[in-house]
Amino acid sequence: MTPAVDTYCFHRFFGDWYRGLQHDPGRRLTLWQALDHCAALGVGGVSLESCYLPRDQAGFVPRLRDALAAGGLDPVWAWGHPDGLASGAAPEALDDLTAQAELAAACGARVMRICAGSRRTRPETWSAHRAALLPLLRRAAEAGAAHGIVLAIENHIDLFADELLDLLTTIGSPFLGVCLDTANQIRIGEDNGAALRRLAPWARATHVKDVARLEGAPPGFASWPAVPLGAGVVDLPAVLSELRAAGYGGLLAVEIDYLHPRHGSDELAALAASVDALRALLATA
Repeated sequence: MTPAVDTYCFHRFFGDWYRGLQHDPGRRLTLWQALDHCAALGVGGVSLESCYLPRDQAGFVPRLRDALAAGGLDPVWAWGHPDGLASGAAPEALDDLTAQAELAAACGARVMRICAGSRRTRPETWSAHRAALLPLLRRAAEAGAAHGIVLAIENHIDLFADELLDLLTTIGSPFLGVCLDTANQIRIGEDNGAALRRLAPWARATHVKDVARLEGAPPGFASWPAVPLGAGVVDLPAVLSELRAAGYGGLLAVEIDYLHPRHGSDELAALAASVDALRALLATA
């Protein structure tokens, strides 16, 4: 398993933040500066949030391949922020998913994280949710197979573990797995340890995240902000043990989305501390 960074850690520096929870950091980073930052941290991989990639720049693909090679960064492509397939309500999004699978392969990625939906798009019933998603995910898996890309569905606060497993086992494609976020099941009130144990055998990518309770915040996402790895409630040694037992050998991509106020607003410091903590966990496992 390889320490890595998900570029969502830089989202405020890319000009994107949660209104009402975050603010403009007052400066910007380009993708290339963010990749340099990842390389300076000494990680071996990066999960590239495609919504922040300057894909329309001339020569983007060779420049990205060169930057990844120069930094020693193995890539995972990440598609679908913020709502992906909108829990089955956006079949038109498959066109972009398919185009990006081809682009991901051209840039050297073998895995592409996808979002089936978000907390905003989840239907009222699982039967309706399942019926809407299954045909889209079958077609997505076919697109992944056509380009040799494994699609990893993130547990994106839209699916309980049993629901995600239902989708995966029903479709049964080797080109469909899980992007295992280590904290998101907490945000929907599920037993995190039990959920991660069930999902770990399907992991093809990860978001390694820790969270802590924010008292007084409304239930859900805002009440469980991210903290540096090891400073929250996620049993990270147990998660790594489950991934290792499942034979996972891919990227452990640190992700910080909404930093807990007790840690200020310096995601870059929290990222550096998290990478150090991850290395320490791997060294002692």
